[in-house]
Amino acid sequence: MCEVIVTRKATGPALDYWLSLLSGHTDAVQDLLEDPDNLIHPNALFDTSDVEEWRNYRYNPTALRIWSLTYEEELTCPLYITASRGYIDCLQLLLRKGADVDFAPSGETALHGACENSQTECVRALLSYGANPNAECQEGLFPLHHCKTSESYHCAKLLLQYGAYINNQTEDEGLTPLHVAARHGLLENVDLYLRHGATIDKRDVQGETPLIVACSQPQSPTELERYHQVCQRLIQGGANIKARDNDQQSPLHLACKSANPQVVEMLLAHGAEVNTMSYSGNTAMQNILQVTSYKLQNQPEVIVRALLNHGAVRVWPGALIKVLRYCYSSPRTVEVLLNTYSKLKGTEDWAEAVPEEEQRKHPRFFQSVFSLSRSPRSLQHLCRCALRYHLEGRLAQSLPRLPLPPSLLQFLQLRFEGVLY
Repeated sequence: MCEVIVTRKATGPALDYWLSLLSGHTDAVQDLLEDPDNLIHPNALFDTSDVEEWRNYRYNPTALRIWSLTYEEELTCPLYITASRGYIDCLQLLLRKGADVDFAPSGETALHGACENSQTECVRALLSYGANPNAECQEGLFPLHHCKTSESYHCAKLLLQYGAYINNQTEDEGLTPLHVAARHGLLENVDLYLRHGATIDKRDVQGETPLIVACSQPQSPTELERYHQVCQRLIQGGANIKARDNDQQSPLHLACKSANPQVVEMLLAHGAEVNTMSYSGNTAMQNILQVTSYKLQNQPEVIVRALLNHGAVRVWPGALIKVLRYCYSSPRTVEVLLNTYSKLKGTEDWAEAVPEEEQRKHPRFFQSVFSLSRSPRSLQHLCRCALRYHLEGRLAQSLPRLPLPPSLLQFLQLRFEGVLY
């Protein structure tokens, strides 16, 4: 049994009920439910089809329906409204009054709404009243898939305690809860899911594992450490670092594209293949060089150095002019690339590739770059190149074992110096 409220503009008890639910006014809701003349029901349907921003009633507190040339039915119910807003007292009142805990007129249950908004106490109340932790919404998502923020950890924990399936996949994208947690950089959720038996290398429809998903996310400088911890936990849990998605992109390809130095260095340390190509023909080195100019705060030069120290194929000398054109805003990236060659013959085009403004910002460095065609490299640099060439393919393993002073070891590993010689 339910009362359907679909008037163009609600009035009387219907309007009072709507506003009381939106504001979480428990006493008012109780009075309305207990008044036999109102015909108000805990499972009432509200048609919000034409109400913009209905969840924030301040924009239009009286309208439930506004006239429109088109009509697409969008329904909600009291339980969903209160659960998604965290009105625990009002929610418990509705449950005691017999509200259907799995009622889903919008396609989502109240449990979906509570999880989406990280309302832990509401999740607890709904589950204690028998809410289905494995209810699938109209879009093919389960409550665990709505746990997308750090505050959602306790919601996810409750769902699992009440029997949520850890490896449920979404209908359209094939995402598991572990994919979702990895995408949003939620270390606690990732750890929780792995402890509850999440399949660590489950693939979505794009062929992406959770590790690939975590590596591929755009990351600001403040998010780098968070995603590094997530990737570290996945690798500790046995994630395959050599997995490829449908485009043959590995975690290393995507970590370079998102420019996370810590993740790149960790993948390389665990044996990631540095020179493999995706379907588009890109290597990890090409991916980082393509994003260098707009990922400066992520320190792309550190990634380029790490790739070179793990055996990445160098840029063809004839293409170095392109590197200057696209990477001049990161002099250290240019420096580390050029320091892998024992000899280079620069041309007048090199100077033309770098805007004068950038040359004025780093005069000593760019002057040393443009002078490469006029003088040989220093003996010290030539010795470095000779030793690196001798250890080719074993650099990462061999250099740290050499009995050398730290400063010399850093020099061999392409320490940044701000000048070429």
